[in-house]
Amino acid sequence: MFPVDILKSVPHAPGVYLMLDGKAAVLYVGKAKDLFKRLSSYAHHSGAEHNKTTVMLARVSTVDTIITATEKEALILEASLIKKHRPRYNIILRDDKNYPLIKVTTNEEWPRVMMTRRRKKDRARYFGPYSSATAMWATLKLITGLFPLRRCSGSTVRPRKRPCLNHQMGRCLAPCAGLADRQAYDEHLQRIIMVLEGRNRELITSLTSQMEKAAAAMEFERAALLRDQIQALAQTLEKQVISAEHGRDRDVFGFARQGAAIAVTVLFVRGGVIGGSRSFFLADPYGDDPAILAQVLHQFYDRQTPVPHEILLPFLPDDYDLLVERFSDLGDRAVAMSVPSRGDRLRLMTMAATNARQVFAERERKRESWQTLAEAMEQKLHLLRPPNTIECLDISNISGKQAVGSLVCFTDGVPDPKRYRHYRIRTVDGPDDYAMMTEVLQRRLGRAAAEQTLPDLFVVDGGRGQLSMAMQVADSLGITADLDWIGIAKEHEDEGEKLFKPGRKNPIVLPAHSPVLLYLMRIRDEAHRYGITLHRRLRNSSTLASRLDLIPGIGDDRKKRLLKGLGSLRRIEAASVEQLAAVKGIGPELATAIHTFFHPGSPSEPAVGAAIEQHDNR
Repeated sequence: MFPVDILKSVPHAPGVYLMLDGKAAVLYVGKAKDLFKRLSSYAHHSGAEHNKTTVMLARVSTVDTIITATEKEALILEASLIKKHRPRYNIILRDDKNYPLIKVTTNEEWPRVMMTRRRKKDRARYFGPYSSATAMWATLKLITGLFPLRRCSGSTVRPRKRPCLNHQMGRCLAPCAGLADRQAYDEHLQRIIMVLEGRNRELITSLTSQMEKAAAAMEFERAALLRDQIQALAQTLEKQVISAEHGRDRDVFGFARQGAAIAVTVLFVRGGVIGGSRSFFLADPYGDDPAILAQVLHQFYDRQTPVPHEILLPFLPDDYDLLVERFSDLGDRAVAMSVPSRGDRLRLMTMAATNARQVFAERERKRESWQTLAEAMEQKLHLLRPPNTIECLDISNISGKQAVGSLVCFTDGVPDPKRYRHYRIRTVDGPDDYAMMTEVLQRRLGRAAAEQTLPDLFVVDGGRGQLSMAMQVADSLGITADLDWIGIAKEHEDEGEKLFKPGRKNPIVLPAHSPVLLYLMRIRDEAHRYGITLHRRLRNSSTLASRLDLIPGIGDDRKKRLLKGLGSLRRIEAASVEQLAAVKGIGPELATAIHTFFHPGSPSEPAVGAAIEQHDNR
């Protein structure tokens, strides 16, 4: 119940409040111009039993407050705390897709252009997100073909005597071989940024001027190259959707409600051209529409997401003036935020609203598609019910070493990463897949039975043997009749996948193109992929462990200094005491210990042997 006593100590001041449940988990983060008035409204709330505010307040045990100097500071702090705690009752923007971005590494001496799906705070330039991966790759192909930069990996360029094949094909200026002209490289970089910013017209005008000057100076080869670039850019411009003749940068927000659910779509207009869109689905957001729109806007824009000159909205959000001031600060210039009523701006608003409504239509189409598939699975696999939740287990190991279990979950036909789990094998030594699977199943099913989170269908990566063992574990826990089981495996390498069911002698054989079989294979492959990620990390960690770790006094810092100073472990082994001591932070005494470790015939061998024994005992 909401703690009314908190009002005795809350001042009439701006700030942020955090509502916590009995386990100190943050349920909701909010900001207020007057903390006392805002929290008083919660204390005197009287709504229906199933009202979302009523339900939330019933779970509140304590309320923490943070007083700020201004309401603007409270707005900034609120966003920071929401990102940190991700409270259940706050709006958290999640894309249905992980949209790709184009990254220009302007933070490097010789920048590169690449695709990425993660925006980092590394002083590079990011463009996007691109709702269409095809459009993103087409853009990359265009700019890397017209304005070649280096394609090699790594933030620094490794010197080469001869350039790679990309240089010979005209796709790289070869800074690695010292052949790149800095001015030309920088010109290519600036032109790429202009294309990605949507300034194609401005770039075409600039290139046309340069082409005419090159032709007048009889530099016909350079003029021909510029001509080809102009033509390629002009063809691209013809395919783009022009939103207005002026080149204004805008973000247009479409908003649609269907029952308790809300969909928001953002159209990105750059240089008067619609460059992409992004959609969000909010299943049951807390608050009225103006409050929800305000939260969406505040979460959407931050230091990594540039604010355009103009933001078009379907209606005015809460805290309108505060948001305009905040976005102007982020963009280092005035930002206009308005509700259009006519002309091109209204046409864009209508387009954004149509796209927001389309989010519901697309989700409904996917739901119907999944229902059809679930019914087909129930029929063809003879299941107890349609499998709305499916879990699959995979075991990864190399001869029993670094063994891990990976469990994935699919809900209503799509991956549910929140329910993915990794398991380190604790009780099994050596290559015994059955024993490893038994351990993981006992841990997973035991907890699922206690928490009543059993799936509808459990998929085992394996044949009759693995499935039989899994059933024994389920039997021992008394949950055999509560869920369906399927094993998926190939009995012979030259045969296709077969499905095994408990109590059935012959496997179920479905056509290779069967949607049911393809879906189960997808789940099995996802479990394998998820297991490989952890297994690879463990394997790499073990592989990277150095013999230097066995020498007392050598930590990560000194190990890095040795490797940096001498180049490799082999050179460290071959180094003299003097060479080792010359490395910063090593010194004569430690240098002698290192040398003796690698050359046991030295007089100090017993001391080093004792040190190694001490390390092993740890």
